Amino acid sequence: MKQALTIAGFDSNGSAGLAADLHSFYAAGIYGHGVLTGVVAENATTITASTTMSPSFIKEEFDDLAEFHITAAKTGMLANSDIIKTVADCYSKATFGPLVVDPVIITKRHNRLLSNDAFANFCHQLIPLATVLTPNFTEAEELLNHDFNNQDDIITGAHQLQAMGAQNVVIKGSHDHNQPLIHNYVLLADGTDFWMDNRFVKTNKVNGAGDSFSAIITAELAKGQPVAKAIKRANQFVDVAIHHPLAVGQNFGPINHWAGEKSFTNDSDSIDG
Repeated sequence: MKQALTIAGFDSNGSAGLAADLHSFYAAGIYGHGVLTGVVAENATTITASTTMSPSFIKEEFDDLAEFHITAAKTGMLANSDIIKTVADCYSKATFGPLVVDPVIITKRHNRLLSNDAFANFCHQLIPLATVLTPNFTEAEELLNHDFNNQDDIITGAHQLQAMGAQNVVIKGSHDHNQPLIHNYVLLADGTDFWMDNRFVKTNKVNGAGDSFSAIITAELAKGQPVAKAIKRANQFVDVAIHHPLAVGQNFGPINHWAGEKSFTNDSDSIDG
């Protein structure tokens, strides 16, 4: 059984963070481990409280996972400089395979999940470890401290993020409610690139979409799939999961991992038992 690791916070309503990552690992046929970095108390409308794990506890989690044969990992909410440094140090000493870095900076409802003073640490300590970096449109703008006004800006931004140390970069498109498609840009380590288009759907059941996207990439890398194929599968998974919403929560809610799981059905080599 292939095994992967998520290094992330836990969302109490189960829609995002470590919970969404483990849902995604299961859907992809991967056994999931977790290093807990923090906990968020959240209902279907807002975050009401949050706390973080101590660096010493996070280090202990890493140490205890050393006995397992983990072949890929991802990061999610890391919250502050001390946690970023601890995760970067621990991962550099581990043998957990390729790392997918999902820069969880701000929620869709504008709750900040990465402290302002942690940006430099994130850029200098974590991005250089990234096999794949998966910021959304807004996160990429914040990491680079400038706006994207067109597709050329996005392409330039991806190259700038790659120059910061990430091997492969995915910039997920902005959600323009007036456009029928969302455009996602992929820049690979060998310099090749491509766009992935998704149909825009007006729904508030999108919690965990970014987490699940990076988690499916991680799961596919754990199986030994090429990066480009892993990214395309993740894109397909999330697209299907968003277009089949779950009736969970009275307001905001999760994507449908059960529907996303069916996107693997017609490709037998995607499930490695």
